[in-house]
Amino acid sequence: MPKISPKLGEFLVKTTKAKDIDDAFQRVFTEYLELKLKNLQETIEQFQARWKMTFEEFKKMPKCPSFEKDAYSYDAEQDFWQWEEAETLKKHYESLKKEWM
Repeated sequence: MPKISPKLGEFLVKTTKAKDIDDAFQRVFTEYLELKLKNLQETIEQFQARWKMTFEEFKKMPKCPSFEKDAYSYDAEQDFWQWEEAETLKKHYESLKKEWM
């Protein structure tokens, strides 16, 4: 089991107003997961607003002849990779949150 310094433990308990170090880590980790999920959801919503579709629809975009923009442009490629990363990380953090709570 890793050890933490007494100073760090005291700081965590003070900062989180927890009853002990375990409770402090529980609070910090829970809040971290919630903040990560909120940030990823905001990123996903920005892409949905920009492209006016879900990621599942966006993945099929190059096959859609009626799509007005160049599906293979640099911007579309960059958005695809960033959007896919956000979707993947969101699923990852949601599974961690289910395990944790």
